[in-house]
Amino acid sequence: MRRNRKVKIIATLGPASATSEQIEKLFLAGADIFRINMSHTSHELLRQYHGIIRKIEARIGRPICILADLQGPKLRIGTFAEKEVTLNAGDIFVLDSDATPGNATRVCLPHPEIFAAVKIGDHLLLNDGRIRVEVTDVAEGRIATRVIYGGALSARKGVNLPDTIIPLAALTPKDRADLDAAAELGVDWIALSFVQRSADVAEARKLIAGRAGVMAKIEKPSALTHLEAILELSDGIMIARGDLGVELPLEQVPGRQKQITRAARKAGRPVVVATQMLESMIHEPVPTRAEVSDVATAVFEGADAVMLSAESAAGAWPEKAVETMDKIAQEVERDPHYPGIIHAQRTDPEPTSADAISAAARQVAETLKLAAMVCYTSSGSTGLRAARERPEFPIIVLTPNPATSRRLSLVWGLHCVLTPDATDVDDMVSKACRISREEGFAQPGDRVIISAGVPFGTPGTTNMLRIAYVGD
Repeated sequence: MRRNRKVKIIATLGPASATSEQIEKLFLAGADIFRINMSHTSHELLRQYHGIIRKIEARIGRPICILADLQGPKLRIGTFAEKEVTLNAGDIFVLDSDATPGNATRVCLPHPEIFAAVKIGDHLLLNDGRIRVEVTDVAEGRIATRVIYGGALSARKGVNLPDTIIPLAALTPKDRADLDAAAELGVDWIALSFVQRSADVAEARKLIAGRAGVMAKIEKPSALTHLEAILELSDGIMIARGDLGVELPLEQVPGRQKQITRAARKAGRPVVVATQMLESMIHEPVPTRAEVSDVATAVFEGADAVMLSAESAAGAWPEKAVETMDKIAQEVERDPHYPGIIHAQRTDPEPTSADAISAAARQVAETLKLAAMVCYTSSGSTGLRAARERPEFPIIVLTPNPATSRRLSLVWGLHCVLTPDATDVDDMVSKACRISREEGFAQPGDRVIISAGVPFGTPGTTNMLRIAYVGD
């Protein structure tokens, strides 16, 4: 089965989508990747989800990608003596290391690393940014602040520090255990939360040791400062607009989304746009017009994938949310302005034979109006290069490696097929033409362009293009 769009859809699993029947419905509705949020998932439930998805994959005969999303360090305040307190603008509010339940003037902050990092003039955001305070004094085990925006505050609410680089490792002990469990199972991507610098990605990459793709979540302003270095070490990027929208002024988030998307495409890394895309569909059967425009913007911008979170994990309409996202994406990609917008972002190929081959294949196929491009790949790098070109025609990826076919299922425009590698040039052409026809991308008499590497079966040797006619 083939999708009628190039952007991919990620659906998060949860109570509303936990059974084999529900997960298969989401796949048939348009989900290409399933996200497992390790903040709410035990290792036993992770194994159950993995087993269900792999059985569906075998039954349907299409590679399905699995993304495990690590929780990352959670910064939270302590408890209050009352159910909640109210902070008013201008109040002095103290965060300290005293574990005694707090009140309207103070509360415990059980994170000593924050006391060491914060400076006078820094801002702290409480309760998902609803309350903003400014640091007026710092002493050992005590931070005095002045309330800028007040509101109700209750126990265990989150703390964000947009102005402060906190000396915290991106991987907690829980994350390390979750990472190892997910990698051992064979998930395809592992998303790393709370990335502040490239060293965070390097640590995760060392632990994953090639067992999965490493996806860095951009949700901290400090990550934007180090974006180029983070891209260099990551296999993919997720724009986690939830925390990013808390720590940055909201009006900056759309521009930052474009900046990250274009930087990722230039680097040849897949990029996911996530958080609150169809948020109202948690409760309602239709999205708002603004949400439709939000999804459309990400598709017009050339994102590799758009993601549903609570909409599919805990919402009342998980299947309908996927169907809605699928319809929006298809409509955008049919828009007459879409090709021009996508092509305007194209970057020059890197000075390598593989990049030059991919760029040439796109140009030849568009000039000759070919039916499809067929890429033979073992490691997946040829497929990534072909996708970076964002061609108007379909890209079929042929690989003998199940892990490669699943991992590339997240990438823009790639239709992955698991098949033995070619044995010679005649076999290469015959197999490419047959699969193009069987998968519904070409008809007898159409032409396709094929990229491959000689000698066959050797990773990193893409060095050949061939135009071939599709027979009966």
